[in-house]
Amino acid sequence: MLRLLCLVLCLALGAAVAVPDTALAQGQHTPDAVDYVTWEELAADADEMLANGEASTGQLENMRAQINGWRQQFVEMQGLNSTAIRTVRDQIAALGPVPETGEEAEDIAAQRAELNRRLARLEAPVKLADLARSRADGLVTNIDGAIRDRQTQALLRLGPSPVNPLHWPTAVKELYRAVDTVRAETATNWQSSFRRTRFQGNLPGVIALGLIGLLLMTRGRVWTMRLAARVLGDTPTAGRRLAAFAISFGEWLLPYLGVISIVVAGVLTGILGSKGNLVLESLPAAAFILLLARWLSLRVFPRDDRQLPLLTLGPSERATGRLSGGSLGLVVAGFAYVQDLADGFDWSEAARNVMIFPLMVLASLLLLRLARLLMRHSKAAANEPETELTFRSKLVRILARALWALALLAPLLSAIGYMSAAEAMMLPALLSLMMIAALLLVQRVLSEVYIMLRGNAQSIDDSLFPVLLGFFLVLGSVPVFALIWGARPAQLQEAWLSFTQGVSFGGITLSPTGFLILAVVFTLGYLLTRLIQGTLKNAILPKTKLDMGGRNAIVSGVGYVGIFLAALVSITAAGIDLSSLAIVAGALSVGIGFGLQNIVSNFVSGIILLIERPISEGDWIEVGGQHGYVRSISVRSTRIETFDRTDVIVPNADFVSGTVTNYTRGNTVGRVIVPVGVAYGTDTRRVEKILRDVAEAHPMVLMQPPPTVLFQNFGASSLDFEIRAILRDVNWVASVKSDMNHEIARRFAEEGIEIPFPQQDVWFRNATAEAKEPKAPVKPKTSQSPAALTEGDVEGEGDGDGDGR
Repeated sequence: MLRLLCLVLCLALGAAVAVPDTALAQGQHTPDAVDYVTWEELAADADEMLANGEASTGQLENMRAQINGWRQQFVEMQGLNSTAIRTVRDQIAALGPVPETGEEAEDIAAQRAELNRRLARLEAPVKLADLARSRADGLVTNIDGAIRDRQTQALLRLGPSPVNPLHWPTAVKELYRAVDTVRAETATNWQSSFRRTRFQGNLPGVIALGLIGLLLMTRGRVWTMRLAARVLGDTPTAGRRLAAFAISFGEWLLPYLGVISIVVAGVLTGILGSKGNLVLESLPAAAFILLLARWLSLRVFPRDDRQLPLLTLGPSERATGRLSGGSLGLVVAGFAYVQDLADGFDWSEAARNVMIFPLMVLASLLLLRLARLLMRHSKAAANEPETELTFRSKLVRILARALWALALLAPLLSAIGYMSAAEAMMLPALLSLMMIAALLLVQRVLSEVYIMLRGNAQSIDDSLFPVLLGFFLVLGSVPVFALIWGARPAQLQEAWLSFTQGVSFGGITLSPTGFLILAVVFTLGYLLTRLIQGTLKNAILPKTKLDMGGRNAIVSGVGYVGIFLAALVSITAAGIDLSSLAIVAGALSVGIGFGLQNIVSNFVSGIILLIERPISEGDWIEVGGQHGYVRSISVRSTRIETFDRTDVIVPNADFVSGTVTNYTRGNTVGRVIVPVGVAYGTDTRRVEKILRDVAEAHPMVLMQPPPTVLFQNFGASSLDFEIRAILRDVNWVASVKSDMNHEIARRFAEEGIEIPFPQQDVWFRNATAEAKEPKAPVKPKTSQSPAALTEGDVEGEGDGDGDGR
């Protein structure tokens, strides 16, 4: 079991994929060939096996596999005659209900009776299969429960404590016995002349394989690292990093081939016995795990920054990470190797626990170091300027805390004697760390491929692609993690069967196939809608007499209708009965009435705006005190760009229920008003002529109707005039007004016409005026308005000390 757990990184995915095929391979019979007599005998044997409770776990697993094969046949039988049954039911429904009096025409009654008999015959095998499947489901559930109870009892069983000194001699004796057994078998085989002759004949091959193995183990990794560094270069790009990553596989593949070569050489000698061959043949699995863990550590904690480290750590911290990761691989390999030796040499539980305990303690120490590195990465990511703590950093922090807890709990449990529980925590945790590292590397590689295909050597961390890629990688790795943490292949098979059959709620059944059909049909409908919109916008509507607002309204309307039809067709194609959504629609209407009324109001208002088109994109409008240009009109809101280049999002309901001023609706002609004030005593007709000349001289002013000059009133400080003129383009009203003001100032200066400003005399009265005669008030020496005067700008009588301030 432990060996299977250690090799799960390379075999679990294939097992998970093969589970459905295995399930379908069992019981490949046609629906008509189901032997219910044999099934009843098998079901009775399963009931007896569960009642006795004496069957082994392997026997229970075998019985479950047989029952599952029969269950697949029953599932196929449940779909038998579905089309014919639906046809007969439709025919019976077409006849209508039986009259309340019970009397109907003889031919109708005969036809109804015949249809009912036909329906009964068609439904008989379906009902029988449904009943058999129900029993099969119950048996599978009971077997799973029995196996789960046994696993729970094994985990909670208290065994010999490895820290008890009484068990240490037993472990030493078992180890000595294993070594002595290998030595004795080797000595016995060496005394055989036949084996010595074969050894001498195989000696050249043994030496060659041994030398090749030693060369690959010692130099293979060095050759690979040098080649990868040369390919990476000083300025690595996405393509170079991918090539270097592919070459880096040699860092564990070549040494692993060297280990296999040495093992084969040892077996070819022919002088090792069965136990000696067991010692050698257990090495490749342990070496595979060790080399893979070391390779993953080198990728997660690279030596230089050219390989884009996955964690925010310094060079010394990455070196610590490489050492800790490789050592953890050695611990996992040690677990696997000791388990194989314990099974092969039939060690006692006490001896096995004593030999496993040092590995457990070493794994805990390494996990503590790795947890500290992960916490440092999380703190470094949080301390970066203008960077928020990302979701990945939060997960890293949670993982670090979980490793801390595991490193403290697992050795404690094993020391007490709960070695099975400690192993069930430690080994899956170590393998999960390796799996997480592999997923991160796969995500990085696929991201580099995406960058290379885009022809961009920059990072894509800010794009959506890494997020979606990580989501699908995690989703695809769920079966592997389940196997690592003790899930049985039969449980994965059961989950896959439930997944493929779909989930039913509210009379609606959603299955992966139906969801895929829905997604594909909706995507095709969406693309077709966008294609029609593009054709209308670029090829058809420009040739019509519609203005830009009308074109945009038509294009938007086609988009909404197309997306609605695409959703409707995709739901129908997926086999979802829309009549089953009546309850959902009723609940939705209640929600609209209470909480979504504003959204619905804005939606309806948006449709009205698109149809009536009181405003269009590019119009200068005023709504709610906001002036600006309409930039886009959506179903819910309208975006207005103000004159200070800020965007204002206005709900569409405000355009329908409120007052909107559209300055450029239909045309851009508008009026400008320029107020002017002159001093009293100025010739008003002369001022009127000057202002009219200024207005008529401006190129933006229309002569039909001609500009007018109005003598408005007698102001407090001036004679007030206004220029009123119609402009060709009201969007230039501010510029035209500024130009006219400049020209008016120039003409008034030439003509000697004064533009007045308010003036006031300020009097100060002394508080001791009865005792001293006040001085005459002094007029301020400044021409500023009273609002701009300060205490130092006014001269007057002081407070009686003669300083005049």
